Amino acid sequence: MGVTIAASRVWAILSRRGIEPSPRRSGPTWGEFLFAQAKGLMACDLFRVDIVLLRRVYVLVFGNYDTRVVRVAGVTAEPVAGWVIQQARNLSLDLAGQANSVKFLIRDRDTMFTVSFDAVFAAEGTRIVKSPVRAPRANAICVIGTSRRECLDLMLILGRRHLEAVLAEYVEDYNSHRCLGQAAPSALDSIREHDTDPDPARLRRTDRLRGLIHEYRIVA
Repeated sequence: MGVTIAASRVWAILSRRGIEPSPRRSGPTWGEFLFAQAKGLMACDLFRVDIVLLRRVYVLVFGNYDTRVVRVAGVTAEPVAGWVIQQARNLSLDLAGQANSVKFLIRDRDTMFTVSFDAVFAAEGTRIVKSPVRAPRANAICVIGTSRRECLDLMLILGRRHLEAVLAEYVEDYNSHRCLGQAAPSALDSIREHDTDPDPARLRRTDRLRGLIHEYRIVA
């Protein structure tokens, strides 16, 4: 069209749009990346919960991609950057003794996740991967929607301590009894043969959260 544009101008436009230089555009898709790196992949997210007294509290959660194990890092009414960084340090200490190190941590672009937050994991050799802009499904491993539908939207949360107790019981049920490859997320190393026709007389039910969730097991 007869319009001359400097190479630096083109670079600036592509950079603002989040488009990498051409040699990097032919890499694996997001789904392929997640599947290939699942064993060393963890995601984190921060979500809010409205309680009865018309106040809002925030929950920081982490989840593993391979096992689907979920960890509630903390609950607070003031999610300042310093609090988020401290929870990251606590989790880093918990993960230090594990054999399988976290190679990648996926997070969104929330302002609470600062450079100092990233530095905590970078010190352990973990690379930070930011999810695409306005793409919540790219970071959907932290069971936030599941916990809302199955628990939080069906209960009246009275305060922070009540929320901590509810989440602790829900996460224990999720990690210990949810089926993933015919085994709970926290027991993937001991997968048992699936009983397709159990004897009803051997079934036992345990109620969680005052009957909101039911757990079933087969007795000997």
